[in-house]
Amino acid sequence: MKRSERSFARRIDLTSLQLFVAVCELGSIGRAAEREFIAASAVSKRLSDLEAAVDTALLYRHSRGVALTPAGESLLHHARTVLFGLERMQGELSEYADGVRGHVRMHANKSAIVQFLPEDLGQFARTHSQVKIDLQEHLSPAVLHAVHEGAADLGICSVPANGLDDKLQSRPYRSDTLVLVTPQGHPLSGQAQVRFAEVLDWDIVGLHAGSSISQTMQAAAARTGKPLRQRIQASSLDTLCRMIDNGLGVGLLPDRAFELMQGLGRLSAITLDEPWAQRELRLVARDFDALPVTARLLVEHLSVAKTENAAALTA
Repeated sequence: MKRSERSFARRIDLTSLQLFVAVCELGSIGRAAEREFIAASAVSKRLSDLEAAVDTALLYRHSRGVALTPAGESLLHHARTVLFGLERMQGELSEYADGVRGHVRMHANKSAIVQFLPEDLGQFARTHSQVKIDLQEHLSPAVLHAVHEGAADLGICSVPANGLDDKLQSRPYRSDTLVLVTPQGHPLSGQAQVRFAEVLDWDIVGLHAGSSISQTMQAAAARTGKPLRQRIQASSLDTLCRMIDNGLGVGLLPDRAFELMQGLGRLSAITLDEPWAQRELRLVARDFDALPVTARLLVEHLSVAKTENAAALTA
């Protein structure tokens, strides 16, 4: 290593890198300081020292928070790679320690969080009480991006039809089935099953445009040649059900989510006679074998939970 390279490595402080990544993820020095339990002035000083070490501005500071400069974008990518490597090293070394301690960062989409993760993570937490799980809800594309960039160790989401790029791996987690939800007494509610082309004759209450259900509906409507009359976009599944209960349209919902929302109105669920109504949620990681030991334990637990759930359904 050249002397200049050694000097640069000594000027870079790992704690400052961690704080820099936190500020980038949250878009605010104050929010990052709160999350990391450190004074905002100390975070600001660390960032200034980091900019001095690399001899360039990394952040644009404004009244609403911060934004990355081009140099900051580059450093964020490399900082995540460095921190990911350190976590991998810590995970491998922790296998030699007594007991299992650690921190798993997970991003998941709404369907996984509403339908399956409360029970699955609850069981894991009772068995591994010393493992902290940091779970965030995001749309499926954002989940994949977070795992790809190293902002999350694990992701659970719907995988695009054209698959993943070669930098990500995936494994099965759970599956669900989309059903049509209507108010009781709706003309479609008496049918045993319905094709989506029939649904398009009615106003639809949907989720925000980036959700996997919304994208699935848009693609299916395009194939039929009929317009998608989505008059309302709800921010959550419970709001969607309340809108449907009050006669504002019909909507699609995962079957287990509908079971959990039964108390939110007088609603009916009709089988959707479409092959794309069967959906699969998948675990996603950059490299499952390279995950820290705590993350690998969680992957194993979630895989077992999937198998046990399948066995219970066929029993």
